[in-house]
Amino acid sequence: MEFEKGYVVISRAGRDKGYYMAVIGTDDEKDFVIVADGKERPLERPKRKNPKHLQKTNYKIDLEQLTDKKLRRFLNDLKKS
Repeated sequence: MEFEKGYVVISRAGRDKGYYMAVIGTDDEKDFVIVADGKERPLERPKRKNPKHLQKTNYKIDLEQLTDKKLRRFLNDLKKS
């Protein structure tokens, strides 16, 4: 399963199960996806997740000039809708 930068995913396993997160990169060497949510996992300290534990959504966020605050606001709006 291919995860592109900027797409929003939902965590399906781990202590962050059910959280919306944004894909900010990939670790191709070990087949992991790098995700952040702006709160528990800020952009400066992202989390590596196994792609099997993520569910894709149809939403995408622009990573240019993205801050933790903007990311949190975007993900909260998605959760409410």
